[in-house]
Amino acid sequence: MEYVHAVLRKAFADAVRTDQLLSSNPAERAKRPRKDVAQPVVMWTAGDLATFLASTLGHRLHAFFWLAAATGARRGELVNLRWADVHLGDTLSGEAGSVRLRGTVSVINGVRVEGSTKGGRERVVSIDPATVAVLKAHRVAQERERVLAAGSWVGASEQAGGGHVFRQELGAPLFPDTPTALMRKLLRQHNRTAEAAAAAVADPATAAVGLRPLPVIRLHDLRHLHASLLLKAGVPVHVVAHRLGHADPSITLRVYAHVLDNQASHAASVFAEALTGKNG
Repeated sequence: MEYVHAVLRKAFADAVRTDQLLSSNPAERAKRPRKDVAQPVVMWTAGDLATFLASTLGHRLHAFFWLAAATGARRGELVNLRWADVHLGDTLSGEAGSVRLRGTVSVINGVRVEGSTKGGRERVVSIDPATVAVLKAHRVAQERERVLAAGSWVGASEQAGGGHVFRQELGAPLFPDTPTALMRKLLRQHNRTAEAAAAAVADPATAAVGLRPLPVIRLHDLRHLHASLLLKAGVPVHVVAHRLGHADPSITLRVYAHVLDNQASHAASVFAEALTGKNG
């Protein structure tokens, strides 16, 4: 039922926004049975994420995983992202960077298909200076690949305004499954290296401060990690909902209720500290 509703909602959204065949989306008003949202069995810490990103530093798609974690965007939204929708900020004015997530990519019968986002709405998500720096380095590396490929390069360049941010080596757009499979591969490589390093060290305490294996998670779990870290830091639910592309903050509340429940246990202490003036 959930899948059927999602397909209809997206089809009607395209009919409204792209083809202008309808004036409104009837699926937006349709109520569907609520389903229990499966939570990831294992969740990384911020330290785990930093370890993984450091291990991917030399890979050409390092920026993909960094941006996935830094924005909470879905894989299809990032695969669809164009350089024209990336704003790298202004150092002089202090203007922050951002990415505009306009659509997504799916695969139907082996064919790469671009369409509107899951909720049928585009959104702008802010990015921090470290993420801006990663994207700048990625852009330089991609331009180097384009020059080396010469006549074999596929697709528009960044200068033409239509270039995808994340591509294959010869410029063709990525398929959504590519980063999913790549993350599994990079995690296996990291864990093998960490286990081999630990086995080579006689003192376990010395091994603990070096490379360590990471719990195996999915690419989509970077989205959950993004939301969980923000909520734990006290970022308002409606702000997190916007970053995730949730049509209603109530969706965010339902999906991440376990995070908010943990935060609620500290509410009494926060009130007491405010009452006694410990927080000014």
